[in-house]
Amino acid sequence: MSIGQFAYASNSNRFLAAPELAQQPFAVVGVPFDGAVTNRPGARFGPQEIRRASLMLCDGIHPYFEVTPLGLLGDGQDMRLPNAAPLPDIRQQIERQAAALMAQHHCVFLGGDHSVTLPLLRAAHALHGPLALLHFDAHCDTWREHFGEPSGHGTWTYEAMQEGLVSLAQVVQIGLRSSGERPIRQYVQDQGGLIFTARSLRGLDGIGLQPVVAQIRQRLGQQPCYLTLDIDCLDPAFAPGTGTPEPGGLSSSQVLTLLEELSGLNMIGMDCVEVAPAYDHAELTSSAAATLVWTYLCGQVAKRAGLNEAGHAA
Repeated sequence: MSIGQFAYASNSNRFLAAPELAQQPFAVVGVPFDGAVTNRPGARFGPQEIRRASLMLCDGIHPYFEVTPLGLLGDGQDMRLPNAAPLPDIRQQIERQAAALMAQHHCVFLGGDHSVTLPLLRAAHALHGPLALLHFDAHCDTWREHFGEPSGHGTWTYEAMQEGLVSLAQVVQIGLRSSGERPIRQYVQDQGGLIFTARSLRGLDGIGLQPVVAQIRQRLGQQPCYLTLDIDCLDPAFAPGTGTPEPGGLSSSQVLTLLEELSGLNMIGMDCVEVAPAYDHAELTSSAAATLVWTYLCGQVAKRAGLNEAGHAA
């Protein structure tokens, strides 16, 4: 084994084999908690599988943005969290650790179930004030309680809106398609936000998505924006390894197009959640998650470097 191969192997438990987090401007951090799921558990193992899948991205140079996050990216490994503590206590720990990280880095968090997004938003709000929210998901996550629990991975959007963490008119949901009563499914829109259901996006890709991109850009402007991506926004054909799969979802190419075209928003952080490796097939889900996270990071690196979406000087 060469020295280069040894270095790569020693970093194989880090995203893109990046070095340990130090003073780099960008950070990847795992949030290995799935104690609030309502169907299939296992998302606590998502962060390591996403990291493992990211190693297939080779030198990390994005074919559209023409940049790599390597050199600017550190891996902070996983937050240390108990899985048996009450959810409010765990969320406090997540918020505290996230706040320290966000104060120094542009962070991408690897979940974990979607309940972890609420404390991440709390930490981001403390730094940036009311946020725009870009939410990719099969589910609205605006239930006021979930299967008898007052809070969980299906209530966090409602809670964030009630707490004033997000600007109501600047919440955008993409990919919704699950069953539910209309007041729950349409809650974001009824409060002034935007919803693009999976059905409304059927057959649209590339140029066909440009009107959607234009609406989102106009609505969110340069408000500090947090992006949360539940992997079940993808159709189970592209991401079977998740706790609550819903047929009829988005394609990988649709989500990649949206991430690429919306990279110019004032993004302040991202999470990718609900990857449950035990239900995956041929690493489809972890590979999709790694590619989506990488694409987000490359878009932010390109913007930092003063490049446009095609990797050329702006």
